[in-house]
Amino acid sequence: MTKLFAFLENHRAKVLLVAGGISATGFAPLNWWPLTLLCLALLMHWVARACSGKRAFLLGWAFGVGHFTIGNNWIATAFTYQANMPVWLGWCAVPLLALYLAVYPGVAAWGAWWLKNSPPPFRGGARGGVSQPLRNTDKPHPNPSPKGEGLNLPFILFFAGCWIITEWLRACVFTGFSWNPLSALWVDTLWSGMWLPIVGTYGMSGLLLFYTGLLAAAVPWFKYNFAAGNFQRSGSWVVIGFVALFIAPVLAVSFVPDSLIPQKSADYAKADVALTIVQPNISQIDKYAPGYDAINFRRLAENSLSRDTKPRLILWPEAAIPWRLEDGYPYRFYQFQPGESAEGARTMLTRLMNPGDLLLTGVDRLEFDKDRQLVGARNSMTAMDASGKILGNYDKAHLVPYGEYLALRWLLEPLGAARLVPGDLDFWPGPGPRTLDLPFDGRRVKVGLQICYEIIFSGQVVDQTHRPDFIFNPSNDAWFGGWGSPQFLAQARLRAIEEGLPVVRATPTGISAVIDADGRVLKSLPQGIAGRIDAQLPRPKEPTLFARYGNALPMAFAALLIAFGLMPLARRRTSR
Repeated sequence: MTKLFAFLENHRAKVLLVAGGISATGFAPLNWWPLTLLCLALLMHWVARACSGKRAFLLGWAFGVGHFTIGNNWIATAFTYQANMPVWLGWCAVPLLALYLAVYPGVAAWGAWWLKNSPPPFRGGARGGVSQPLRNTDKPHPNPSPKGEGLNLPFILFFAGCWIITEWLRACVFTGFSWNPLSALWVDTLWSGMWLPIVGTYGMSGLLLFYTGLLAAAVPWFKYNFAAGNFQRSGSWVVIGFVALFIAPVLAVSFVPDSLIPQKSADYAKADVALTIVQPNISQIDKYAPGYDAINFRRLAENSLSRDTKPRLILWPEAAIPWRLEDGYPYRFYQFQPGESAEGARTMLTRLMNPGDLLLTGVDRLEFDKDRQLVGARNSMTAMDASGKILGNYDKAHLVPYGEYLALRWLLEPLGAARLVPGDLDFWPGPGPRTLDLPFDGRRVKVGLQICYEIIFSGQVVDQTHRPDFIFNPSNDAWFGGWGSPQFLAQARLRAIEEGLPVVRATPTGISAVIDADGRVLKSLPQGIAGRIDAQLPRPKEPTLFARYGNALPMAFAALLIAFGLMPLARRRTSR
């Protein structure tokens, strides 16, 4: 046992690389979140005892490389559905992306270590009110931190606060990639309903780390002493009591089955808006194959036909049809679609609808220059009534780099790089979140739209000046294999809870779902199944605190955690 512990201590970065990979199994579809907590606890324990800020960053970065390589493995699957680049390049792209994303946990680790060991002047110090930073060294040592300088409450607060900030930065820098925030681990718990409406996704990630740190400090209430070669008690009875009296019961209650939780009233559950969500189950490899456009439309049509006379919202996935529905394009762009015109295509769609129905379908809209030359496209959703009139469009604003456009095209295109979506032209972004106010059955229905991975960006999914009745998230999860789609669903549920709005997902291959404003999946279609969901639209809640103030709340929460961590250290130093 002594040799094993010594080996692990002397190879911390390598161990954390593996631990980071294991930690990613806590996300869907595996949901082995206790392993994630153990791995995060190990990360915090070793970062707290790091011999320098550089070492702390390296430990956090190594953990992040493993974490993001395994968690984002679905990206490699997307490369199997294109022919412009070799498939094996996808398995290079995943770890290369992880090398960058790992910077954020690395910065969080460094920030927590620096706040703990190199306090700023306002904490107070031994001389002139200015504290003296601890002497650092980059030389590894099996037990570099002095007694009492390891994992403690101030460091736990610092780490949680810094993680909130860096997770938010990961969603913003270089267009952002906020996939799999830590809070997604606990989307099925009561904690999500308690905290997401207040501190949002990033704040809840910090809370998860805070509780994990307390558990790490309390559960191993004996510590291994490398000098003596044995275990010694730490005497952290206050922390142990906190865990026993607060955290453990809350964790237990968090996993009570939904069937045992009092349900909302019928008035809350139904807004008397009928939905038909269609999942045609056309794989990405077949989507653009010759002849499959007809098969795809047939499956869409078969699953869209009305079963009664009640007006419905018919919801189709992202890029559901290859037709041009708007008038005014050059004739060549209408060839091979019904009637070889926009009107002919719209007429074909109206045959699936009853009077009063509305159809929201994914299409590509085209952009031309003044010479009528095609210069770009937009990934759009078009709303159309039963007479064939277009009521509005939404253009995707948060495009996928290297998926919908080739960043640094001037450099990468000569090297053979291409975007994953077929075609040579880049998609153009839309203006941002927008609500379509649509006439429906003698009233208005306000539909917020977020196409595909736009839904993962916390605080960026709703038009604040025109709050919708629900968020429609059409997506093409066929790209993402067995891991990506369940993770997508989990993040859509986070948006529902923090915004207090139902979320409806329509995908070509699954997982399509109706999610209420509490994040519960009311109805769904699994992956690999063609079918439809007929459901009533759940009612929205009143705007949550997070819906009103957005990511200012998790940033304020991060500042509060860091401030609480500074207080005991300031008192300790002024007392010297």
